[in-house]
Amino acid sequence: MANLGFAFDANTVQPQESFDVLPAGFYPLMITESEMKATSTGGQMLVLTLEIIEGQFKGRKIWERLNLVNNNEQAVQIAQRSLSAICHAVKEFQVQDSSQLHHKPLIAKVKVNPAANGYDASNGVAGWLEYNTENQQKCAAPATGGQPQIAQMAQPKQQAAPAQQQAAPSNGAPAWAQGS
Repeated sequence: MANLGFAFDANTVQPQESFDVLPAGFYPLMITESEMKATSTGGQMLVLTLEIIEGQFKGRKIWERLNLVNNNEQAVQIAQRSLSAICHAVKEFQVQDSSQLHHKPLIAKVKVNPAANGYDASNGVAGWLEYNTENQQKCAAPATGGQPQIAQMAQPKQQAAPAQQQAAPSNGAPAWAQGS
């Protein structure tokens, strides 16, 4: 038995939802946090917290790890290519601090890593794209083709755009930045 040291009232706190693995596909998101952490092999990885900014899964988070310092040169090359793709997607080409990448929209091709070695299935990122109209269209369809599985991400914007333009002029900021 453990004394909490205070009276906790569960009626005042929203219960945590079960976060199942997201379906593979393209998602609009932004990096909200980042930090360098030591790896178990003596290297260092950049851990990115990514938050989905639109659609059915808005607010959900994904974490990505980039092994920027590692004895395995191939792991370092993969991490550097991924970091370069992120930099190109957010148009920050000279980065000294990972905070330069924060709060800038981009699109990630999210994959599902199958359960293995006692770990549950998880999400990872298989690619990065610039957040633009052409790439946003990819968010409506799954990565493997076929029927859209995340159609809600694109459809409301297409249907609502003419009314929004007539009712209230946009300040030029993306929908996620306008508080919608």
